[in-house]
This record gives sequence, C-alpha cells and structure tokens, in this order.
Amino acid sequence: MAGHPPPIPPLAARGHLAVTEEELTAWGERFGRAVRPPLLVTLSGDLGAGKTTLVRAICRGYGVPNDVTSPTFTLVHEYAGVRSVVYHLDLYRLRGPEELANLGWEDILDAEALVLIEWPEHAGVLLPLDHVPILLQHLPGDPTRRLLYAGGHVGEGKFGGHA
Repeated sequence: MAGHPPPIPPLAARGHLAVTEEELTAWGERFGRAVRPPLLVTLSGDLGAGKTTLVRAICRGYGVPNDVTSPTFTLVHEYAGVRSVVYHLDLYRLRGPEELANLGWEDILDAEALVLIEWPEHAGVLLPLDHVPILLQHLPGDPTRRLLYAGGHVGEGKFGGHA
C-alpha cells in the first residue's frame, strides 16, 4: 500500500485526529477499500458522534451497494459486500451480553465477514479482544469529529484482516 494513507488513525497516545464530517466519510471509504475479512471493528462514542456515518462510509468503500441504515431497533443488518458479507450491529438497546445469543452472535463472529459494531461496550466480556476499536467524539458547537484508534489487539487472532 505504498503511497496510500494508513487505514488506521493515530494511536491514543498520539492524540485525537480532528476531522470534518466530509473528511470522516472520505477516511471511512478509504478504510473500507483497504480492509480484508475477517475483521471486527468496534465504534464507540456518544449519540451523534458519527458512528453510523462512519459505518456507512466504510460499507461504501467495501463495496456494499445498499443504503446502510442504523440497526437501532433490529440490532443487526446484513449486507452483501464485494469481498464478503458485512454485519452491522447496534448494541445500544441490548440489556446485557446474554441477549447476544438471540442475535446469532457466535455465527456472526465465526463468519468470514466484516463485522462493524456500534456501542460495543454492551457486549461486555463476550466482545473478542482481537478487533479494531475506534472512538468517535463530537463536541457541541464544534463542526469536527474526533477520530481515535483506541489501541487494541489487531491481528493477534481471527480478526486480523486489516490492510
């Protein structure tokens, strides 16, 4: 990937990357073009931080032809991507990790897929350590989003498909 910007934003120790919504979308599309399944990406941040916007951009870059919407009420959306299936989970309404079994959690994690999870903290101890954690922050009155790769265990297990 010589000549291409790295798909992973800076580590937390290096500070936040402030981006506009357009830049966030462009970065998400580049990230989507660069990643390979299987890969688990978690997106954390307050309501309105840009999680679904980033998921939409990643899916577009990954070759998902459908409109990507938030699965807030259905909890899981499945899309056909060019390289694999994409699972988009929104765990905001989950009352506890024990409810994950009803979503087909094990099957989703066993699939050779791109898995994008909003509100991953609701998965508790059932969230695999091997994932790409992204934190988004939005400050009121600030047109930028703070994008942060929050560390993690990328590539140490099944979900090591980053570029």
